[in-house]
Amino acid sequence: MALVIDLKPNEKILIGDAVITNDTQRTRLHISGNTPILREKDVMKEEEANTPCKTAYFFIQCMYMARNPRMYHEKYFETIKEIQHAVPRLSFFFLSINEKIIEGHYYKAMKEAKELIKLEEELITHATAE
Repeated sequence: MALVIDLKPNEKILIGDAVITNDTQRTRLHISGNTPILREKDVMKEEEANTPCKTAYFFIQCMYMARNPRMYHEKYFETIKEIQHAVPRLSFFFLSINEKIIEGHYYKAMKEAKELIKLEEELITHATAE
């Protein structure tokens, strides 16, 4: 079954290590295969990874797009160790994310890490409001 993606005008998509930019019209793509695919809205640039949870997301994204995902495991696991030490209640989130990483389901892990980033933003907002 093919993945169907509707691209807005000028929207970018990463397919493998290629960046594809849509023209000025909406486009519908039907993509078959086993290549990593990321929409522009899901891509986090390294300089945007300015919090611990965003850094974890960035490393998962790197795993997803890499030919050798294991090269990012050490940095990722160091990052989450620091997060869990600082905020132990976040540990249960990482159980599920880590399970997906170990199984090679990096895109699913990214989706869960996005939820973790939202929680981190709430915690930061709450901490700075006090």
